[in-house]
Amino acid sequence: MAEKTKEEKLQSSNGGGIVVVDPKPNKGIASKFVDLVEKLIVKFMYDPSQPPHYLSGNFAPVSDETPPCKNLLVKGYLPECLNGEFIRVGPNPKFAPVAGYNCMIHGMRIKDGKATYVSRYVRTSRLKQEQFFGGSKFLKIGDLKGIFGLLMVNMQILREKLKVLDISYGIGAGNTALIYHHGKLLALSEIDKPYILKVLEDGDLQTLGMLDYDKRLAHSFTAHPKVDPFTGEMFTFGYSHTPPYITYRVISNDGFMHDPVPITIPEPILMHDFSITENYAIFMDLPLYFRPKAYKMIRLNIELLISSFKMAKNIRSTGTTGGGSSTNDSGTGEIPTRDSRVDGSSTMYSRVYGRSTGDSRADGSFTGGKMVKENKSIYTFDATKKARFGILPRYAKNDLQIRWFELPNCFIFHNANAWEEEDDVVLITCRLKNPDVDLVNENFKEKPENFTTELYEMRFNMKTGVASQKKLSVPTVEFPRVNESYTGRYSTDKEQVVFHDVAKASDYGQFSLCCLSCTKFRKQRFVYGSQNNVVKVTGIIKFDLHDEPDTGKTMLEVGGNVQGIFDLGAGRLGSEAIFVPREPGITSEEDDGYLIFFLHDEKNGKSAVNVIDAKTMSAEPVAVIELPHRVPYGFHAFFVTEVGIKVIQSNTFFHKIHITFVDSKAK
Repeated sequence: MAEKTKEEKLQSSNGGGIVVVDPKPNKGIASKFVDLVEKLIVKFMYDPSQPPHYLSGNFAPVSDETPPCKNLLVKGYLPECLNGEFIRVGPNPKFAPVAGYNCMIHGMRIKDGKATYVSRYVRTSRLKQEQFFGGSKFLKIGDLKGIFGLLMVNMQILREKLKVLDISYGIGAGNTALIYHHGKLLALSEIDKPYILKVLEDGDLQTLGMLDYDKRLAHSFTAHPKVDPFTGEMFTFGYSHTPPYITYRVISNDGFMHDPVPITIPEPILMHDFSITENYAIFMDLPLYFRPKAYKMIRLNIELLISSFKMAKNIRSTGTTGGGSSTNDSGTGEIPTRDSRVDGSSTMYSRVYGRSTGDSRADGSFTGGKMVKENKSIYTFDATKKARFGILPRYAKNDLQIRWFELPNCFIFHNANAWEEEDDVVLITCRLKNPDVDLVNENFKEKPENFTTELYEMRFNMKTGVASQKKLSVPTVEFPRVNESYTGRYSTDKEQVVFHDVAKASDYGQFSLCCLSCTKFRKQRFVYGSQNNVVKVTGIIKFDLHDEPDTGKTMLEVGGNVQGIFDLGAGRLGSEAIFVPREPGITSEEDDGYLIFFLHDEKNGKSAVNVIDAKTMSAEPVAVIELPHRVPYGFHAFFVTEVGIKVIQSNTFFHKIHITFVDSKAK
């Protein structure tokens, strides 16, 4: 790592750019006008009697936050290495029936064999503004299909242009994943910047604000950044639907964000994850494309609606349809726009949803017309295109050194790990063939065969330029996790040891590690995944990458490279399992630790946290923690160690921020 610059030292000392989120929405005439138009759209095009499956059953939100609920019933025992906080995020709409996907964090504080449960909303700009209005005002992913989707996008842009919504703090919900870096716990969604969370001693969770790295972050931030456990650096990217379509960033171990590196790809895509190795970053240009031509229709509709608003407001103020001047709520005489920010970046909305009007697709498949006629998503998967993988030196200043490899058509949501092995860069991933990209319709629930992911090994030879792949499992495997001490490494001649000094530990990641030279040699070996699919997790699977897969099997069962399966049982569905090592680092066996995850019993409506032995994958849980109420299904989880919690609590810049759980009263 390079010697720190003055700018880097300054950013590290002041907390790295924590922004107190204080949006200024507007309840004026413009808001009422857009609400009226939206009500008409919803009345004629939305059927509230048929709630989407992701808002029904145990996908349905819980109505209230839960303050710390202590001394929960624990069946079994909680190992000492689980002292810390297990956290999972997920969508939990605060307002119904047509609600925005706000984030609720579910936390399990474990200390000295006792367990405390807490749930809190991430207090994003989005949530604060919806609290101000008393209802949902932001675009949801469930809106992004068909003519209804186009019209709802119109409503979002209108609210932006008419200053009904304040999008200067972004529009994300922080509801996808979590990461710990530089003494900060971050809640992430890939259409926004990170939100910083504080873990209190009793396990309670507070939202401190947004992290913009002292205004150096002017684009979205992936939900899946990677922390190198050997260097303490974090690697991340953002994707956009206006050029540059991908922007790569490196963040030093003390929180300084280096200059952006634009990655050139031909079209706007959805890229949910990436990977790192010791020397490279791996980007995935997969053919799940954004539909830019749809926005030709949107821009025409916007101009029509703005003209209608001007006329209506003019009639209200002058009593005539002509002759009077049209003014906005601030009296400037023009319809205000938010096309740029103080830092020179485009708005988060345009960065994420795009305003592109061109379409390089020769087959015309991305037109708004097809989206309307076939009631399709604003994204479309092109099964005729190759999957491209870009390998870039991870400290590159530009993308001139990137090397692109092609493999058969596929899509990937989540990677397990990557490493370098002689001339090969190796990626272990969950490969999805021909996805049904209408993620929000009933096909996702009723036709899970459309989401059959398989564990794959992909190799990219940096010497010959040849790419190859090998199937490691039958369907379906998702949410892959590994022992994080092996992130980006297959083998190592360095040994990681634990910092016992909290001040030093703050520079490093999840398990507070550093590196010392030694002769230790270990190969990354185990991958843990969720069985079935992201909607119905029925078990936790352990793969041994050193064993050959049993190609004759048609279903996942023990044997070959499947070392163990923990079956959740009939009527029980789980979520992503996180590996917690008994001892951090690589001084102990790679699988010497525990898997922890949330579980829900659909028969009795009760939820729990399960702890199982990752080495033995025994059918008997190590511990089951009963929860005071059901916990909805969600997305990704994370574990913060006891050391990590102390680091978070010791950060002096956190103490300067006033935190309250009282609903925001934006003006």
